[in-house]
Amino acid sequence: MSTVSIWLLFLAIGLGTFTLRFLFIYLFGKIEMPDWLRRALRFVPAAALAALVFPALTHPAGHLDLSLQNFRLLAGLGGAIVAWRTRSVLFTILFGMALLWILEAALGI
Repeated sequence: MSTVSIWLLFLAIGLGTFTLRFLFIYLFGKIEMPDWLRRALRFVPAAALAALVFPALTHPAGHLDLSLQNFRLLAGLGGAIVAWRTRSVLFTILFGMALLWILEAALGI
């Protein structure tokens, strides 16, 4: 693939991404959304985050691992408890990472 072809591909992908996002924002700025849709869209960020995080916690080596040897899952559960109790994103991340590091250092990888 030539350099020009690669740059044209980048340009086409960038324009496509911009167009999709712009149309979504533009249309929802012009059209009044029903309340049920507005309420449903509030859950999209949390669902997307869960879809990214959950497999990393439950499948650390590419297969399902729900054992006590899965330190990522244990740290994730600890982080979930902290998130539930404090509602602080920063404290949740700090606690989860600290717990993961402590588990790996104390119990081995």
